[in-house]
Amino acid sequence: MKVAFQGEIGAYSESAVYSFFGPSVEVKPCKNLSDVFESVKKEETLYGVVPIENSIEGSVNQTYDLFLEYDLKVCGEIVLKIAHCLIAHPGTQLNSIKTVYSHPQALAQCRKFLEQLGFRLISTFDTAGSVRMIKDERLMDAAAVASERAAEIYSMNTLAKEIGDTSNNYTRFFVLSKQDSSYSGEDKTSIIFSVKSIPGALHHVLKEFAVRNINLTKIESRPTKRTPWEYNFYLDFEGHRNEEKCREALKSIKDKTLFVKILGSYKAAIEESKFNF
Repeated sequence: MKVAFQGEIGAYSESAVYSFFGPSVEVKPCKNLSDVFESVKKEETLYGVVPIENSIEGSVNQTYDLFLEYDLKVCGEIVLKIAHCLIAHPGTQLNSIKTVYSHPQALAQCRKFLEQLGFRLISTFDTAGSVRMIKDERLMDAAAVASERAAEIYSMNTLAKEIGDTSNNYTRFFVLSKQDSSYSGEDKTSIIFSVKSIPGALHHVLKEFAVRNINLTKIESRPTKRTPWEYNFYLDFEGHRNEEKCREALKSIKDKTLFVKILGSYKAAIEESKFNF
């Protein structure tokens, strides 16, 4: 079995893959998030793992947008604790660092630490990829923000650990497939929908879940990109789409929305504490 993820070997997304599928799974690194979706669509891999939101910096908007472009399902959920490190070449001292590279969300999550040291910050496509870049290009006055595991993989030195602005830093990932999961009893369901721009339209949709005592765990709006100030809504709720009350709720909102797309039902992630890589 092969699983696609975005980033280089040593990325947090790779750790998320192993936490869900186990250490023996074969992984396929991809440069872009769209490449992960494409890999699953073309059946180059059975599954893909993509970040959907971070507890500090919020949603990964590109992932949400890609669900509209691809007819893939969410079949699993992963919550991974993020512990950022400052990584540089062996022998490089902290006071010699001028530039720090990493994914923009990682840089934002370490803003206080990085700003107080006055580093120049440059965004890249990946955390582990930044470590590999400064190693391959022999950037002796540069560092990267990534996991301690990435430092070990690329034989680099960890100058500082736990540099994030808060220790309560988690990233939520979705597992992509062409099929969602069967009922487990501890499920969540994710959908996308849009409503007419009229008073109470969103309320009427959400009411269908409330009257059936279905707990909503997340709602997110994203521009449709077709008409200014029009939005799609991304909604997560507790329960499997094949449960009677969930089926009823999904059926009832069809005539209250412009469209509804069910992304999938999946077993809710267990707490992160077991996911240490």
